[in-house]
Amino acid sequence: MPRKIYDIKPPKLVGKTGEPKGKIPIEIKKRKKAPAQAAPRAQKKGSRSIWRPVLVCVLIVIIAVGTYLFFKLPKADIVIWPKVATLSFQQTIIADKSATSIDPVKAVIPAQYFQATKTDSQSFPATGNASNQGYASGTITIYNKYDPPTPFTLKAGTHFMSDSGKLFVAMQKIVIPAAKKIGNKVTPGSIQVNVQAVEGGTDYNIAPAAFSIPGLKGTAFYYSISATSSSPMTGGYSGKVKRVTDDDLQGAKDVLTQKTTSDAMSALKGQISSDYVLLDNAALSNVTGASTQTKSGTVADNFNYQVTVQASALAFKKSDLEQFAKNYILSKAPQGETLLDNSLKMDYSSSVVDVSGGKATFNLNFSSSVYQNIDKSSMALSLLGENANQIKETVNNVLGGQVAEIRINFWPFWVTSAPNNQKAVNVELKFQ
Repeated sequence: MPRKIYDIKPPKLVGKTGEPKGKIPIEIKKRKKAPAQAAPRAQKKGSRSIWRPVLVCVLIVIIAVGTYLFFKLPKADIVIWPKVATLSFQQTIIADKSATSIDPVKAVIPAQYFQATKTDSQSFPATGNASNQGYASGTITIYNKYDPPTPFTLKAGTHFMSDSGKLFVAMQKIVIPAAKKIGNKVTPGSIQVNVQAVEGGTDYNIAPAAFSIPGLKGTAFYYSISATSSSPMTGGYSGKVKRVTDDDLQGAKDVLTQKTTSDAMSALKGQISSDYVLLDNAALSNVTGASTQTKSGTVADNFNYQVTVQASALAFKKSDLEQFAKNYILSKAPQGETLLDNSLKMDYSSSVVDVSGGKATFNLNFSSSVYQNIDKSSMALSLLGENANQIKETVNNVLGGQVAEIRINFWPFWVTSAPNNQKAVNVELKFQ
């Protein structure tokens, strides 16, 4: 009978206790189901396999960037305070309009001539009081009964006095014919002339009267030469009016001259830009015309006055004077020193100006701060790779001890010397 083969041997006979005799019982256990998390575990394993190369790449990038920054970030800031000295000078300067450039030897700078003309007219009130009087006038007949008969001449301006005491004047020369004598009878020679009262007013409108000649009083002709009027004198009247006086004319000239001069000077200064220097006494004005058609004594309420003023000035460019001062200071400064920016100071005094001649002479007091010239690019190049002590030593050697202070700052914190890249070394100058 063929032998049976069992995957699991069948149990032997069981004893009373239910246990196989001579054999250890075999316990058949049921296989438990896999937990529900089995599938997710497989997913986590896949995730780790994806992030691992990503992390490696990030690490490589960080290392590369760190290496780049390590060599690119380092820089050095070197701040140098050079020693500063002040140089002061005094020089007589000539500003000449005939000069075309700065002459440092003769201390001459170019000057420019400016000119402006203004004419103004204005009406002014008359302040004088006067009587607006009409002068009485009329005709008189002059008689010459001098014996022996002879012609008689009276000069222009001869006065005639009426029997009421009023004076009249003849404005022309008078020749009175000689008398005619027949036997003992003398017929006076006569002539008619016009006369005018010596004063205005109605008091000289007199009736017909007899006249004597005061100028002949005390001579033999006083009683032989006489005159009469056959008609009354007329035309005399009086009234109050304004009259132009000498003070009115002078006052008008003064006021208008002052105003026109101010206008001319304003126009003149308007031509001079802020680039120019105008000394206090380098501008002048001249009255070239002052006139009026109204004479003193003219009866008028108002009158016109006209004035013409010419203003002229001599000025020079501030930049030319600054350039002269800077060149002069540099010529006197120790070799290798230069001017400190914005330290130039200038002051002018005791000027003598000939505006019409185009020349001004004045004293210039000027000063500026100077320091040892430093080429920052060359200095930075010489400091590459040096530590703080070496940098200080190099700076002092280059500047010959003309250094007041040096401050050095390296960055970042691990840097202890200047980089070898010139662009990373910054040299800055500061002044107290």
